[in-house]
Amino acid sequence: MHPQQREKYEADKLAKKLRHYTGDAVHDFAMIEQGDKIMVCVSGGKDSLAMLDILMSLQRNAPIDFELIAVNLDQKQPGFPAHILPEYFEKLGVPYKIVERDTYSIVKRLIPEGATTCSLCSRLRRGVLYSTATELGCTKIALGHHRDDLIETLFLNMFYGGKLKSMPPKLVSDDGKHIVIRPLAYCREKDLERYAAIKEFPIIPCDLCGSQPNLQRKVIKTMLEEWDRKFPGSRESMLRALQHVVPSHLADHSLYNFKDLKTQDTPFEDGDTAFDDEDCGLAGLIRPTRNEPEEAFDLVKANLS
Repeated sequence: MHPQQREKYEADKLAKKLRHYTGDAVHDFAMIEQGDKIMVCVSGGKDSLAMLDILMSLQRNAPIDFELIAVNLDQKQPGFPAHILPEYFEKLGVPYKIVERDTYSIVKRLIPEGATTCSLCSRLRRGVLYSTATELGCTKIALGHHRDDLIETLFLNMFYGGKLKSMPPKLVSDDGKHIVIRPLAYCREKDLERYAAIKEFPIIPCDLCGSQPNLQRKVIKTMLEEWDRKFPGSRESMLRALQHVVPSHLADHSLYNFKDLKTQDTPFEDGDTAFDDEDCGLAGLIRPTRNEPEEAFDLVKANLS
């Protein structure tokens, strides 16, 4: 195959893959319904620009009708290229709104120099976007978080927050008035990076505010990257774990009634069958699936022996 043909083939394959994963998430969580007006939050980063592109593609081929409106919040950061996104939206022909709010000055006033501003900035931005969604009459708010964001947030909450909690693909906003969706919940960050490069999105850097990076998230990200190198497929397994929660095998008594557990003569649905059959041996106990590497289970076996 000619190099240009190969390049086009790979690009089409990637686009189809991302549309497939996004479509699956939209279907699994009923993210988009007939007549929806979806506010697509576009920061200018690779993820939100990819989300807009993919949603526009799904809109053209969907069996239902729904509207999209791209919304960017200009937070008045010094050096922010305010012309880039309006020009890009015009080129796409997508309805859009640029919201101007000087949240940058508020953050700089309240957060000490050199400290991470992301948390306060995010809260201020969220409030503005919620009010904008109400103003525009939008039924859904779409955010560009992807699979890796969900997994990193899970570990951030476990390591630093003491909670088994991630980013849900769909939720009701904290003011109770909006449905927030994350259509890229099944998409890999590295696929989105490749897609952004192929599509040549007009990416705006996210460090214009001069904030230090979130060091806790950076630690988690580095850890997961190392695990992925040692155990390919581990992130796919982690995503599946988020979708297969077993409260009876955790320790939250508000989710499962441990106090009233009693024995019975018939098989117990929530029982632990892992060690019932001694003849099965460890090979039967620990059986890797298609996406779970043998190396990870060799490590488990070594620790159990």
